[in-house]
Amino acid sequence: MKTYEKVTHTFEPVYDENSRILILGTFPSVKSREQQFYYGHPQNRFWKLLAALTGWKVPKTISEKKELLLQNGIAIWDVVASCEIVGSSDSSIRNVVPADLNRILQAAPVRKIYANGGKAFELYQKYAFPVTGRPIEKLPSTSPANAAWQMDRLKEAWSVILQ
Repeated sequence: MKTYEKVTHTFEPVYDENSRILILGTFPSVKSREQQFYYGHPQNRFWKLLAALTGWKVPKTISEKKELLLQNGIAIWDVVASCEIVGSSDSSIRNVVPADLNRILQAAPVRKIYANGGKAFELYQKYAFPVTGRPIEKLPSTSPANAAWQMDRLKEAWSVILQ
């Protein structure tokens, strides 16, 4: 039997005064929490996908990842500030305390908000939309759990962030 753990997001969002796009995940995976940065699981395709879309080489270090994001006007954060969760299972998330997204939205000229996957979209609609009033577009998850989406399909779907 898997047990719930109460966890709090421990690393900062990435954004600056030039961030035009905000990509939101749900909550950091166990691997991401260990590494203290977003999309830390080696099988998550987020960094490979962003590199392919922007023409950058796949970033390895946290500073390279931040540079790729900021040089391309992309902010990232998660919808959930703290919750109870079993391992890295988004479907197990309960007792959510939402992140204060206005921190980014008031500091950066964000034109469009995207959800990395259905659960991020659902949690945004429930907790963040009533506060921000800003619509969000759902993109297919870059998680290895979303095996139905191969890289080519992900690239096609995610290409909207460049428009």
